[in-house]
Amino acid sequence: MVPRPVVPAAALLLGLAQGPPAAAQSLPGAAATAPAPICTDRPTKANVACTVPAGAVQVEADLANWTRNTVDGVRTDTLLYTNPTVKVGVGDRTDIELTIAPYETVHVRAGGTTDRLGGVGDLTLRLKQGLTAGSSKVQVALIPYLKAPTARVGIGNGRVEGGVIVPVVFSLPGGVALNLGPEVDLLADGDRHGRHAQLVTLANLSRSFGRATVYAEFWNAQNLDPAGTVHQYSADVAVAYLVTPVWQVDVGGNFGLNRATPATQLSVGLATRF
Repeated sequence: MVPRPVVPAAALLLGLAQGPPAAAQSLPGAAATAPAPICTDRPTKANVACTVPAGAVQVEADLANWTRNTVDGVRTDTLLYTNPTVKVGVGDRTDIELTIAPYETVHVRAGGTTDRLGGVGDLTLRLKQGLTAGSSKVQVALIPYLKAPTARVGIGNGRVEGGVIVPVVFSLPGGVALNLGPEVDLLADGDRHGRHAQLVTLANLSRSFGRATVYAEFWNAQNLDPAGTVHQYSADVAVAYLVTPVWQVDVGGNFGLNRATPATQLSVGLATRF
C-alpha cells in the first residue's frame, strides 16, 4: 500500500493527461474542470491519506500476486487470483473499503511432498477518515480495520483480527513525498488461546515523472506473540502509471531482509474510479 500520485504531482499529471474539457469548449465562459488524479493504497505496503471523493466508487486490485517464503526447508508459495479492494466515498474525507481475494492457493513443499489448499481469502473491512485538508503539505488519516475469517484454516488462521493505521504523508521539495505509516494490530496468538500486539512501521519515498510514479520503501513488523517475538523486514519497490487521470496500472516487488520475512512477493495490478 502506497502514496500514489502525491499532491505535488497532481497538477502536472492532469496537464499531461487531459486537454481542455469538452464542456468548457462548447460553453463560452464555462470554468474548466477535470477529474482529480486517482489516489490509491497500492502498489506498495504504504497507505495514503487521501480518500475517495463522496459518491464515487473506486476499485484497486492485484491482477496477480505471488509470495514465496522458505523456513527450515519448508517452502510456501501463495498465489492470489485477483485481490480487489472496493472503496466507496461517503463524505468529503471519508470512505469505506472492502477487500477479499475471491480465490487463492497455498502450496507447501517439504521433504519432496507438496500439499495444496485453495479457496476464498479473508474479508477485510476498513474505514478511512482524512484528518487534514487535501492541500496541506502534511496529510494525515486514520484507518481502523477489521479482518473477518472467511478463509479456511491453512489459508487464513480462522480468527477475527484488527488494528489501526495512521498514514502521515509529507510533501517534500522536488516533487518527492515521504509516507510514514505507523500501525498497531491486534492478532491471534499462535496457540489460538489469546491475542497480542503487532507493531508496524514503514518509510516510503515516491516521486512522479510525468504519468509514472516510482516508489522505494522500507517496512518492518514486530509480532509480539507470547511464544516469541517475530521480527520482519523488507525492502519494497514499485512503479505506477496513469493511463488516464482515473485509470492506473502498476507493478511492485517486496523483498525480505531476514529469514522470518517472505523472501519475494511480486504483484501486478490496476485501479480505476467511477
